[in-house]
Amino acid sequence: MLLGLFNEMRAAKVPVSVRELLDLINALKHNVVFADMDEFYYLSRAILVKDERHFDKFDRAFGAYFKGLEDLDRHIEALIPEEWLRKEFERHLSEEERAMIQSLGGLDTLIEEFKKRLEEQKEKHAGGNKWIGTGGTSPFGSGGYNPEGIRVGDAGKRQGRAVKVWDQREYKNLDDQVELGTRNIKVALRRLRKFAREGAAEEFDIDGTIDHTARDAGLLNIQMRAERRNTVKLLLLMDIGGSMDAHVKVCEELFSACKTEFKHLEFFYFHNFIYESVWKNNMRRTTERFSTFDLLHKYGADWKIVFVGDAAMAPYEITQAGGSVEHWNEEAGYVWMRRFMEKYKKLIWINPYPKHTWDYTASTSLVRELTNDQMFPLTLQGLEEGMRFLSK
Repeated sequence: MLLGLFNEMRAAKVPVSVRELLDLINALKHNVVFADMDEFYYLSRAILVKDERHFDKFDRAFGAYFKGLEDLDRHIEALIPEEWLRKEFERHLSEEERAMIQSLGGLDTLIEEFKKRLEEQKEKHAGGNKWIGTGGTSPFGSGGYNPEGIRVGDAGKRQGRAVKVWDQREYKNLDDQVELGTRNIKVALRRLRKFAREGAAEEFDIDGTIDHTARDAGLLNIQMRAERRNTVKLLLLMDIGGSMDAHVKVCEELFSACKTEFKHLEFFYFHNFIYESVWKNNMRRTTERFSTFDLLHKYGADWKIVFVGDAAMAPYEITQAGGSVEHWNEEAGYVWMRRFMEKYKKLIWINPYPKHTWDYTASTSLVRELTNDQMFPLTLQGLEEGMRFLSK
């Protein structure tokens, strides 16, 4: 059975390995869960899925494989001898439960009465205290409240049983095939995280406190430690205006996610391509500019550089002095990009246009060449690939 589930996971593009399958089998051998589909679902997801963005794929594969499992009761009933079931059932009864059954005249009497009522009843029944049905307090049925009863069918709510959690698909918004959003972008950016302890002791150290308290013969000795912070330094340079107006929303989401995920973040804007100056405030882009030379000197080679732009422009805006459509640039744009490439080994370009359209514009090919083909689409997969390159 688990091999079939494993194959279903692989078909759904869930990156699961044989090692995780063996871990799941081992967990079942040790009775971590038993005879409970919901618990098996949570256990399987915890072991087989290592990235939350694959939860929705897992839910779809799990549901597809176990579809029709509601009829399993009837098949098992036909395969297992009644005498074995009776003995196994009695073996798991507590003394209190045995007394409850005896209050109805014994297990045999309970079964005979169940068969009798099943023959007498001619229609579906819900509620009440006699007929077989759903709800109510009859000893027979589904979803009721009689502690001395037999469950029949699956129509009731099965008190204490949840709905099929894998059909709810609560994690579908994390799927890497859906639209981008700030939440999804954060998941992708986490590949670039690199934590380290720094600063003053601000965080409660549980392990250290336990260790020092034990050493002091039980006398509480509270320990503090420096807070873990993301030490990655990110310089974000974003194209603004013109053809980028169509991508404002997704760029806002990317910017918002970056501000949340990275403590060391600096950002600047440019139009179409990088030249001798950039700016931070678009309302003051003509009066408050920052020298690109200053950026190259201020931010060390350990910074990660991310350009965001559609790379769609006239080729001369990259190759020629004076090519900028907004001002006269003394040096061609490609000269500035080469300076960035010479200093920063970790530099990528994020393009909001779909990857299959990149070959339609000559300028995009030029930018890809200048960045050593480190251009990635603004999708979850593209962001992950870009973050993976930056984190190497």
